[in-house]
Order: sequence, then C-alpha cells, then structure tokens
Amino acid sequence: MTDPNTPLSEAQNQTDTAPPSKARWIFESGWRGLCPRCGKGKMFKSWLKVQEHCPECGLDYRFASPDDGPAFFSLCIIAFPLTFLIVWFQVAFDPPIWVHLFTSIPLMGFGCVLPLRPIKGWLVASQYVNKAQEAGTGGLWQQLHGTDDKNDKTPL
Repeated sequence: MTDPNTPLSEAQNQTDTAPPSKARWIFESGWRGLCPRCGKGKMFKSWLKVQEHCPECGLDYRFASPDDGPAFFSLCIIAFPLTFLIVWFQVAFDPPIWVHLFTSIPLMGFGCVLPLRPIKGWLVASQYVNKAQEAGTGGLWQQLHGTDDKNDKTPL
C-alpha cells in the first residue's frame, strides 16, 4: 500500500517495481518462451524443442514434461470451435468444396499449429513455478534444484 502523501509518480514507480503475481509470471515468461526462473534466457532451441538448460541462469529443463498438453489445448481452444464455425458456414451458405480447401483447411491448420509454442512455454513455466512433478520424481526435483529437504511435503 502506498502512502497517501507520496506523489503520484513515486506511487506508480513503487507499484511498477512490485514483483509480478504468480499467474502473470507464468503467463508472461511462458508465452514469450523465456526461462521461468530468470525471465531472460530462451526456453526453446527450435520451434518446439525445449533447451537442456537456460543459457542465462543454468536452470535444468529436465523437469519439463508438457507431453501432449500443447496439442490438447490447441485443439480445445482452436479446432473444436472452428469446426462448429466451418459446419455452420457449410450449412448456411453451401459453398463449393474448393472454398473449404482454400479457407477452412489452412485456417484450421495454422490455427492449431501456431499456438503450440506459446502453450508449451506456458505449460513448462507453470510446471516450474508450481513445482509440479510426477509421482516418484521428488529425488530428481531435489537434485535439479539443489535441495536436500526430504521433509518438504509441498502439495501438487
């Protein structure tokens, strides 16, 4: 909370330097493809291939396993609604098949492929920030992050 006697510009500077919320940090670093620890290093070494470690802070990305998550979210967010739109378009206007070949198929293809990288970055950042781990990988998490606290019962 800012002091009511503080000038507005100083109050704005105080709020600007406040650390971002957990959700905002996950969203910003993940969607930009930046390291979830330092926010500077690049997360990807190619289109969908995650680096082995962050070039800036050295974060080991072996914990990251988004698996089929990006494809699932891409299909749910883009493909399913777009399919209903395409079916409506077909029923309402009955265009020739070539219209679908030049509009619907490319729109569906690009619409599902383009968000894969930001969604994968979001999932990797979310796994790191929330300390998500698979059952039985607590030892790997401790090894990667240099903690020996065996009593850490952080809920998943």
